[in-house]
Formats: sequence, structure tokens, C-alpha cells
Amino acid sequence: MILRMSTLFVRTLRDDPNDAEVPSHRLLVRAGYIRRNAPGIYTWLPLGLRVLRKVENIIRDEMDAIGAQELMFPALLPKEPYEATHRWTDYGDNIFRIKDRKGADYLLGPTHEEMFTLVVKDLYSSYKDLPLSIYQIQNKYRDESRPRAGILRGREFVMKDSYSFDIDDAGLDASYQKHRDAYIRIFDKLGFDYAIVKAMAGAMGGSKSEEFLAKAAVGEDTYVRCSNCDYAANVEAVTVRAPAPVAYDDAPAAHAEETPDTPTIESLVAHLNAAFPREDRPWVAGDTLKNVLVVLKHPDGTREPLAIGVPGDREVDQKRLEGQLEPIEVEPMDEAELAKHPALVKGYIGPGALGEESTSGIRFLVDPRIVEGTRWVTGANVPGSHVIDMVVGRDFTPDGTIEAADVRDGDACPNCDTGTLESARGIEMGHIFQLGRSYAEALGLKVLDENGKLVTVTMGSYGIGPSRAVAAIAEGTLDEIGLSWPRDVAPVDVHIVAAGKEEAIFAAASSLAEELSAQGVDVLYDDRAGKVSPGVKFKDAELIGVPTIVTVGRGLADGTVEIRDRASGEREEVAVGDAAAHVVGLVRG
Repeated sequence: MILRMSTLFVRTLRDDPNDAEVPSHRLLVRAGYIRRNAPGIYTWLPLGLRVLRKVENIIRDEMDAIGAQELMFPALLPKEPYEATHRWTDYGDNIFRIKDRKGADYLLGPTHEEMFTLVVKDLYSSYKDLPLSIYQIQNKYRDESRPRAGILRGREFVMKDSYSFDIDDAGLDASYQKHRDAYIRIFDKLGFDYAIVKAMAGAMGGSKSEEFLAKAAVGEDTYVRCSNCDYAANVEAVTVRAPAPVAYDDAPAAHAEETPDTPTIESLVAHLNAAFPREDRPWVAGDTLKNVLVVLKHPDGTREPLAIGVPGDREVDQKRLEGQLEPIEVEPMDEAELAKHPALVKGYIGPGALGEESTSGIRFLVDPRIVEGTRWVTGANVPGSHVIDMVVGRDFTPDGTIEAADVRDGDACPNCDTGTLESARGIEMGHIFQLGRSYAEALGLKVLDENGKLVTVTMGSYGIGPSRAVAAIAEGTLDEIGLSWPRDVAPVDVHIVAAGKEEAIFAAASSLAEELSAQGVDVLYDDRAGKVSPGVKFKDAELIGVPTIVTVGRGLADGTVEIRDRASGEREEVAVGDAAAHVVGLVRG
């Protein structure tokens, strides 16, 4: 197959698009792979579509290899199944809801658990039909509040979602492992560095959950690895190892002290060291208890205030908090909301005014480090006053714990006794879940077991984003001059540049392109003549990023062409007569 630049539907750009935030977005637009239609919505141009299809086929090959069968559901879905699982409400503003001409409600599918469950219910009724794995590769739709980074976070995107159906938990474990192994093979082929980390199940539900993250500085996900053991987790899924309870029989009584002009942790610590110095060491921020107020926006529209207590040297991590509460959305409590709770004093809020049994009635959850017997300096709920030696379990009892405090480099590993955590950024590329029986129970998916008894099927869910993978691969392989595709996903195998005006150059380049195509090599041939200079052609070749670039130009007079490796920049002169065989050898490895 030969694509000719003179007729290819592509237009390269010298300047970055105004809305581009990350390198892959800039270069995919400039190199003519995608074009923006609206925020978070993109057209795949011929070069981009070729890369996308290659990614999809790598995924498809590995899914087929584990016995999964491909089908396709509609993107336009009825409301009723999503009502049965409560996700019509739980998704909140994140789904596109539409009505038909008769007023019936539909949605554009954000994910298809319900539809997979129902089609198996419709067709299968016996344990003899299981295990089963089925999948689709299809467009999905989510009304992102802040689409960004081009195709990394769009409102329409391509997703491969597969589901396993088993009679028991042992079967689910086996299906999960088969998918996990297949995902490792897929990501190895896609050609970027990745990490497998423990993750939150979130709105999907279920138990065991892992993410495959492409390592990238522009990634929206932060994950941590242990310096000693194999522990790795998305920060949302990190669990703090709670210290043991502390005896407090001899702890001094809690006492309120005047602490004027100390609305911040820094000002409070400075005042404590000046006015109430400790004998053993100076006061530090970690001795204080910070109480943060937020408002929870439930999917049904109701709003609930919540107080979160964290050590004063920590901040509440919004993503970690939302990960614990999904699908509930979280907003900071503003002045208007705070005014609805006159029992609370801004800057001096303390546990005495918090909790479901308190005068405020605001639920009070604390970091796992805040265990029984620990002593804290915290707000007295009086302007200019704090309480010293306030003991958990003696002076106040929170309503529960929540993993919401920020995770930092150097924190203790939750999995081993000696390791510490190190953080990095990544792009979520795949997510696998052991869903269990929640969807099957909600939608009545049962089969007869070997004893003739109806049992609920257990499910796994396994997703990969092919469209996001295109951007992640680009992000991980680009350089300062353009894209640089791994060979398995490149739009073509070789880019031939006719660099000159002489007819002999074009004739030789065309002949080489034809010879390569006849041997099954996909070619992009820059056959543009007239005012398109060699310099422009070279820049376009570098920008487009095909792994092998062949230049037919001045060397033709000496009987040679130049073959360049796009990634390494290495060049070699090869005799014209040997060029085709040489390129075929490179392509086929």
C-alpha cells in the first residue's frame, strides 16, 4: 500500500494549536493525525485512524488469544437498565442524557456493564455455558467538566471493555488473571513504559482493582512505589497504616488556651512554641489537628456537609477524598455554606462542635493516624482559642475514618516494615476489576449450577482506552522535532522523501515505493513537486514520525539513498539496488 503526500488528506502545521496543553496534543494536531471539532471532541484523520486501528488490533489479537469473543453494543442506550443499577442517578452530570421524540429517556453509553449483563442473561442459563468472556471496541461518551490534553481526556473516546462471567469466585480469579496477563502482553507491544498499581474500584464497584499507568510527566494520576517491596498503588488507593492505640490514663487534662491571631497552622505552631513551650521538643505542625469542611454533592442533588480531620502537617487531597466517596462530588465549603452553621467558628473549628451527635450535626471523619489515645492541639471553637492535650477517645470520638490526607514521598509503606513511598505521574491506560455480583444481582443474572440450583453469576470488568493509548504512546516517544512512533503502531512502515526537482529522483523514489509495496511494506511517499522544498519535506517527515525515513536525493548520482532511523537519528547510505531489501529487513526485524 502506498500513501502519496500529494493526494493524502493531511495538512501539517508549523505552529502549535492555541488550546494544546501537552506535547502529544500539539504534535498530533500539527502532524495531521487529529482535528478538533469541539472541546473534548476530535476527528481522526487518515494517519491518526491508521495508528488507532493498529492499537485496536493489538488489543483485539490478545483478547481473542484468551478466548474472549467480540461483539458490539449500541452507543445509544435505554434508561431502564441504568436505573436498576442506580447509575442513571449515580453518574450525575457525567453522562449525556437525551430524549427521543416520544419523551423516552436515553443516554450515550459511558460504559456498558448493564448491557453486557443483560445480553448474557438473555442467552445463557446454565453453569455449562460458563466461563465466558466477551468484549467490544467502541466509542464511549462522558460529559467531562474539563476536557483537556487533546485525546487524553475527551468527551468522546474509544474504549475496549471486556467482561468475564463465572459461576464462582475461583472462576473469577482465573478470568481476572487471564485478562491481567493479556494486558501485560498488550502494553509490552504498545511500546511505552508502564506501571501496574493497586487502584480504587470507584463507581464501578467490586473488590480487587488494578490500573495500568503509562509513565508520563503530564499524567493526571499520581502513583507511589515502595523503595523496598513490590507495593505500588494509585494515591487514591493508598491505605495508611494506622498506629496502635495509645494509653492515656496519665495524659494531662485538655485545657483551652488563648491563641490570638492564629487562624493558620503555621501561626498556631509559632504561638505554641512562644507561649506554651514543650519540655521534650518544639511543637510541630504534626501535633495539631486540622479540621477541613467540605460539602458533598450526592448524585440525587442533595448536599451534605462533612468535616475531615487530618494532622496539621497534611492537606486534604481532593482526588483521594473523591476516590473514597465516588460517585459523590466534593466541593469546598464556602462562606455562604459556613454561615448556615453558626456553631462553627472559622479558623478555630474543633472536634467539640463536630460529629453527628454534636450541636452542628456535621459528620466528622478523621485520618487513620488519629487513633485512640493520641493527643492533639485543635480548635476550641472559640475565636482566638485552641485546646491543648485533647485526647481521642477521652475528649472526643470521631464518627469514623477516611483516607483523604495527602500521600508524600518518604511516607511509610503500608505493605512492609522498612520501605518508604516514592511518587511518580502516569496516564491511566487500563483498569481491571473484580466486579463480583453487584450488577448480576441488580439485573437478575442467575444460572443453574450443577445441582440444579439458581446461583448469581460473578463478573469481572477489564477496560483499555485505545484512543488514549495513541496519545500516551506519542507522549512517551516524541522528541523536540516531532512524533516518533514505535514500529508496531506507526501509520506506515517507511516514509520515502523525494528530495529534489530532477525527474530521475522522482522516478527512483516511485520505483522504490512500488517495490516495497509489492513486498507488503506500507509506504508514505512524499511525491510533492513544484514549490515544496526538500527542507519542508524533511520537517514533515520528522513531524509525522514514521520509524524509517528514506531520502532519495543528491546521493542518487552516486547510486545511493539515505536510510534514517527516526528514533535514534542514525543514518546510512545504501545502494539503490539494495534499498528495498534493506528496508524490508528493518520492517520485519
